[in-house]
This record gives sequence, structure tokens and C-alpha cells, in this order.
Amino acid sequence: MPASPSTARAINDRLALSLLQSEGPLTAGQLKQLTGLSRPSVADLVERLQHSGLVTVVGESGAQRRGPNARLYGIVADYAHLAALDVRKQSVSVLVSDLVGQVVAQASAPVTGDPRTAAARAVALVERTAEQAGATALHSVGVGAPGLVDPSTGELRNGSGLPTWHHGLMTALQQRLRARVIVENETNLAALAEQREGAARDRDTFVLLWLSHGVGAAIVLDGALRRGASGGAGEIGFLPVPGTDGLPSVHSCGGGFHDLAGSGAVVDLATRYGITAAAVAHEPPAAALVRAAVAGAPPAGPAALPGGADAFLDALAARIAVGTAAVTAVLDPGCVVLGGEVGRAGGADLAARVGARIAALTPLRTEVRPGELGGAAVLRGALFTARDAAQDELFSPQPVFDGARTLVRNASNVSRPTARSGVR
Repeated sequence: MPASPSTARAINDRLALSLLQSEGPLTAGQLKQLTGLSRPSVADLVERLQHSGLVTVVGESGAQRRGPNARLYGIVADYAHLAALDVRKQSVSVLVSDLVGQVVAQASAPVTGDPRTAAARAVALVERTAEQAGATALHSVGVGAPGLVDPSTGELRNGSGLPTWHHGLMTALQQRLRARVIVENETNLAALAEQREGAARDRDTFVLLWLSHGVGAAIVLDGALRRGASGGAGEIGFLPVPGTDGLPSVHSCGGGFHDLAGSGAVVDLATRYGITAAAVAHEPPAAALVRAAVAGAPPAGPAALPGGADAFLDALAARIAVGTAAVTAVLDPGCVVLGGEVGRAGGADLAARVGARIAALTPLRTEVRPGELGGAAVLRGALFTARDAAQDELFSPQPVFDGARTLVRNASNVSRPTARSGVR
């Protein structure tokens, strides 16, 4: 059935806003060309969007032409402010952006001590950062956290070994900020960021292997993030693998893939090969050691295993390949991105070594790429999540959540293709 006039206007307005988001400021003529709408229709939608406060004149085109230059229209960036959080076991990083995703303030702080007040201190950090950005209120907040997120409620599941204050933080954010709060597993957010602006920009199907303090995976198939029935898809730290001293259990990932590729295991392996490096703040210790090995650091101490940095990287690649090959055998993603601080530290060198090992373990062709964003991917993914949520509401004729501002998960797709034709 043909769209009603009001529905057609809403669709066209949303299309125009999406183009202004992705392309930047545009003239009415450029909007006409990109949407395929008539000149009167474009003039009407521009007037509506200006009246709503979402769009304004931001300048003039520089084209040489007779008469006045064409006006450039852009989204009013400070129409709403957003926040993104990367929540670790003992720290929180936060950034605040405008509606188009431009970061205007950011901060990090340790969160330790009494768990009863830790959540309040973390929220206070968000409030101070928002105040620094000149934001009187936050519209949406994206939160990346370790552990399982219940796909039906969007809340962190109890019993996942997280500090008590993590669970209190989500409630405190909703109560103190009165904003929409969207919680997602940190590895899933990293995959979102790597696909939007990192190593997987050209991939609709891939697996992100998160190499940081622990190990995890995010699964993207046909453009959609797959969380699993309980939100646990990608918890490969629990994957039983050869080369460990035991098996994982319901209570611990000890004996699983975590014991081969987690930061502690990598540090122990580096020590055996005589690789040393000073740890960097806000990074797992393994990242500095892998970075030093890639740079060809000589071994320290006569007791080191032979081969030095090169042998260490080969041994690490063999460990990573064991868990990765199991994932590729089940999912056949065609591409694996080595993310997290350790994956980025290893760069193309480690990725090539892992790729060669996987090629010897499985007949499934799998490209291995280094992640481009490292640990920053979690914050970037959280920001994309908050921005998408805000724009889904503000750019749509009807809200996507109820008057109580309770969480509604409506964006399972990682990729967000933009339509290029309007309703006439």
C-alpha cells in the first residue's frame, strides 16, 4: 500500500537527517540529488526540520555561481548530548559527545574501595564530565562492561564474577541521570567500533577476538551481532583447549582458553623467553611485552628460552590459533580481527603469524587482521550505541521507548546501511 502523506513525510525527514549525519552539511540541491525527491518536497522537509530544531543553516556552499551561494544545512549538534562508558573492574572511562558523535569531553578515574559508594563515585565522574562539556542533561548513555548482558532485559547478569558496584552502577546511572542507559558486553562494542571505523569496515561477517586482561570474542554474521540465547556467545575464555593444566568449570575459566591467551598467561610466556618491558598505565601488562617483542627487543637473562622475541611471538601465535581455529571451524567467518590492547600491540606481525597457524589447522580460508582501535574500541562502540539510540528516537516520528524511559533493545544489527531514496 502507498504510504500516507504523513508517513511519507516522516520517512523523508528521517532519510534527510541520516544523510546529514553521514555526509555532513548539505545544500538543498544536494539533498534533492541524494534523495531523489522533488525540489518542493526537499524545501518542505528542510522547513520542517528547521522548525523542529534539529537542522539549521551552518554556512554557504563555496560553488562559483550567479546569484547568492546556496545555504548549507546541518544537524544541530548540541540538540542533545550523549555519554559513553568503559567500565572495568577497578576503573571507569567516560566521554561525552554531541548528537552527531563529536567528542567534547572525556575523563578516566580509578573506582576502588567501598562497593556501596563506588557506583556513586562513577556516576559523579559522568556528571562532572557532562558539566565540563556544557551538557545540562544527557539523552542516552552507552555502557560497555565485562560479563554477560541478559538479551531480554539488557541488564548485567548476576554471578558473572564482576564487582558488586557494577550492578549498582546501572541503576544509579538511570536514577541520577534520568537518561536512557544501554548496557552491552565490552567485546561486542569493540566489534561494533572495528566495523564502523576500524579493521572490519569492509566486512559483514567476521569474528573479533578480544585480547586484553582476559579473552573473549564477538560474532558478527551477515551484519548482525549474535549474542546467543543467554548473552554468552563469544565467552571463549571458557573454551576447553589443549595446552592447559585442566578444564574450565561453571565457576571459573581456569583451564580454558583464558589460561593460554589471557594477559597473565602471556606475561608468563614472555618471561620464559626473556622478554621484558615496562607496563603502560591503563593497559594489560601483556600489551607492552608483545609490543616490545614486535620491535625486536633482545632477551634479558641467560635462563631465557632460545629464540628470543621471534620465538615468543611464534609461541603466542600458536596459542591464539588454537582457540581461534575452534571458532572458525564452527562459524566459518572468513575474517578474524585481533582486537584489544594485546591484539593491537601485536599488529600485522602477530596477525600474520596467527593466520599462518590457522591455515595449517583448518581448511577453511580465514583472513586474520590486526585491530586498529585497541582498548579504545569499547568507548567508541559505546558512543556509537548511544548515538544510534538517540537518533533512532529524535529522528523518528514516534519514540522507541516508553514514558518511564525504560530500556528497549531495538538495534541488534551492527551495520547500519543508509537508504538513498525518499518516498515521493
